[in-house]
Amino acid sequence: MPLLAIETSCDETSAAVVAGGRVLANVVASQIKLHAEYGGVVPELATREHLKNFPPVARAALREAGVDADQLEAVAATQGPGLPQALMIGCQAAQALAFALRKPFLGVNHHEAHLYSPWIFGTPPAADFGAFQPNVSLIVSGGHTMLVHVEAELRHRVLGATLDDAAGECFDKTAKLMGLLYPGGPELDRLAGEGNAAAFDFPRPMLHEPGDDFSFSGLKTSVRYFLQKNPARADDPQQLRDLCASVQAAIVEVLVGKTVRAAKRLGMRCVTASGGVTCNRALRRDLATACARAGLELRLAEKTLCTDNAAMIGILAERKLAAGVAATPFDAEIAPSWALGAPVSDPAR
Repeated sequence: MPLLAIETSCDETSAAVVAGGRVLANVVASQIKLHAEYGGVVPELATREHLKNFPPVARAALREAGVDADQLEAVAATQGPGLPQALMIGCQAAQALAFALRKPFLGVNHHEAHLYSPWIFGTPPAADFGAFQPNVSLIVSGGHTMLVHVEAELRHRVLGATLDDAAGECFDKTAKLMGLLYPGGPELDRLAGEGNAAAFDFPRPMLHEPGDDFSFSGLKTSVRYFLQKNPARADDPQQLRDLCASVQAAIVEVLVGKTVRAAKRLGMRCVTASGGVTCNRALRRDLATACARAGLELRLAEKTLCTDNAAMIGILAERKLAAGVAATPFDAEIAPSWALGAPVSDPAR
């Protein structure tokens, strides 16, 4: 029977219908244009858009899947982490619907869902859990950068995470320093494709230090000081492309190097990557090259499933139901700082 999933952790309103490991519908309403003039996501505006977008997005997903609400087996939603006001819209809507239908509600960790998005593929997407194997997973986005050891399905532990800025934030903030429009990461990626990555030597933070943690604040500061001393560099079209390529090379080298090193240390045969930054062309290319050299299988989430989406929430919720994981109480609160691997009831959240 089908399951309806809802995702509203940041600035995308998404609803998906999944059944038997297959994504029957995955509808996403983006707010990029709304937030562009502010240079970043404004939580209050994001919340209002979720309130406006949720009803038509949910109806569109059910209509596309050919499913009526009373046919649903369960309802799931992102419970955390994310922007508190944004999370509240989707989570409480899902709880109310599940309660009205007398069906189970499942609160899903957004990061945990990302771990399984590389196993959703095809047109229409279907989960290939028959090929699932233990792996080291890189989750990299605007708000988070982490390495996770997925020991078995639904069993994982965090190896390392960012100590300050996430890789996606570094992409966006350095792009803004160069005068690129929001969202800066994709524009930086586009310009970098025509630039010389060796033109400027920016630091590779923590690349050669022991451990699996990340840090990108120093790289962002390095770019800021460079541009303060050399303001004309960003005004020249070719030098701007070279700057983009050089910054991108520094970020990607750190992400790839630490991911492959962790996989080899743990004796893994598989690496996966997901999250919005996984759309970056250089990251996908260099990670594929490095994994091939190391004899590692690589599974990358499809680009449409890298950014926030309800399909990954629904697929994971369905797997949890099949594994006998208990339903989430209807009155459960959102968990804006829900760390991967920590119980949602943990007061430290």
